Amino acid sequence: MKISFVYILECSDKTFYVGITSNLDKRLESHQMGKYQNSYTYKRRPIKLVFYATFTEIEKAFEVEKQIKKWSRAKKIALIEGRFEDLPNLAKKMFKN
Repeated sequence: MKISFVYILECSDKTFYVGITSNLDKRLESHQMGKYQNSYTYKRRPIKLVFYATFTEIEKAFEVEKQIKKWSRAKKIALIEGRFEDLPNLAKKMFKN
């Protein structure tokens, strides 16, 4: 059984990067060292790991990564801070009459 991780990095410009990997330590090092010049995090270093979740099914990890990438900044912050009870309300759209 191979373990996968969905992770959120906070970049130096306070933006978030969401990714997936099977080797979290190695991936964090490659982000921090700027291994890939065309990557989102390259010019936004240093980065800080602010959240990760572990998965035993890679398909589920890809599904969760895709979902989190679509979330608002406020919803990502609630996840990072462990305010899971706030997540459903942050998903609701506010419509003006």
